[in-house]
Amino acid sequence: MKASGDALPPDYGEWLASLKQRIQSARSWAILAAHGEQICLYHSIGCDILERKSQQGWGARVINRRWIDLREAFPGMKGLSARNLKYMAVFAEKCPDIRVRQQAAAQFPWFYVVRALPEPLDRSLPSIEEIEAELLRELEGDV
Repeated sequence: MKASGDALPPDYGEWLASLKQRIQSARSWAILAAHGEQICLYHSIGCDILERKSQQGWGARVINRRWIDLREAFPGMKGLSARNLKYMAVFAEKCPDIRVRQQAAAQFPWFYVVRALPEPLDRSLPSIEEIEAELLRELEGDV
């Protein structure tokens, strides 16, 4: 059945509302997934630091050097300071058995693990708004 001229189909409003809901839902999941991945990264880095410190006797000098190298490799990325690298190690030490990969249905509760991070590391994480803005910039760049 063809719509005549510029007339919209009768179910257009319902379809548009459904589409908006799907887009909002996908955006929310993308934000949660990004946050979860960042927490996984921080935990993984912390575990790596603890392991190397234990096996190779790493000290503050190596962590400070790593921070400089990471800053050069990722100049616009926040959260990789020497202090935060130390907080990542504390996080890994305090939560050694944390599950860093969960099913999609478990992502919402996982998001709130952020509140269990040491406070300075928690503050270094980007806000939901910052993650959303970054995702939108990347999506708009791909269009």
